[in-house]
Amino acid sequence: MASNVIYPLEGKRIYVAGHRGMVGSAIVRRLARENPGEIYTATRQEVDLTNQAATTAWMEKIRPEAVFIPAAKVGGIYANDTYPAEFLYDNLMIASNLIHAAHGVGVEKLIFLGSSCIYPKFAEQPIQEDSLLTGALEPTNEWYAIAKIAGIKLCQAYRKQYGDDFISGMPTNLYGPGDNFHPENSHVIPGLIGKAHRARVAGERGLEIWGTGTPRREFLHVDDCADAIVFLMKTYSEAGHVNVGSGEDLTIASLAQEIMQVVGLEGELRHDTSKPDGTPRKLMAADRLRAMGWSPKIGLREGLEDAYGWYLEHVADKAA
Repeated sequence: MASNVIYPLEGKRIYVAGHRGMVGSAIVRRLARENPGEIYTATRQEVDLTNQAATTAWMEKIRPEAVFIPAAKVGGIYANDTYPAEFLYDNLMIASNLIHAAHGVGVEKLIFLGSSCIYPKFAEQPIQEDSLLTGALEPTNEWYAIAKIAGIKLCQAYRKQYGDDFISGMPTNLYGPGDNFHPENSHVIPGLIGKAHRARVAGERGLEIWGTGTPRREFLHVDDCADAIVFLMKTYSEAGHVNVGSGEDLTIASLAQEIMQVVGLEGELRHDTSKPDGTPRKLMAADRLRAMGWSPKIGLREGLEDAYGWYLEHVADKAA
């Protein structure tokens, strides 16, 4: 089933906020196939998106017709728990400044990217879009989640009050080229890839993971995510946010074993049960996006091999 294109991107002046991040860079790569008129990007040094005046001035200067907002301050459990003020303030400001400025300059279409962490900790699985705000959040990343929920609601508010065509997509856990492989501040896949690689290079056997390894997580390659976001931009125009995921999950222990195989690390898994597990399961319902005609193309093993290849080329030697 194919959806009808209601907003073609060909010839459009497009701004991708956060183009240096994993998701933003993937969106820029994907947009090249749409034959846009121009793709605008800006580094943090050029435009501080947490500064309202600077953001407004930038938007008035380029006057884009379409805006993608993957820009965010991101990190894993450790980073969220260690820097709560930064995660809440920075992400609130980025969303508020960009959405407000987009309205001010008359942007035709905008898509805001949230995160699966917006949903309640114990939401019924798989998580439907209407589970939002039905329960308490996971405490270890509630700061980021609250800012992302505010971004969704801002898009809905500007749509309701002004008729702006602002939409939101909620990606699941993403990985791939351009990921953050920092030993402490990374998400689970890049964190485990780096850890497994260092263990193999050091001649060690086995891999230690946080917690029991029983929590289940869903993952989507960032290039699939970018394809889905462009698809939504072209075909979707409603207030409700849309889940963007693979529709499948696996345990952290199974993921770690897959990564060990990709990296070539032999041995057994070890569990540091002094560390938190986080949410027991987080699988987003993929029905809505599938019904619209989109599905992922990159399997987990293929995606992990791609991510590890990028790590070897861009990170491993520099980290040594």
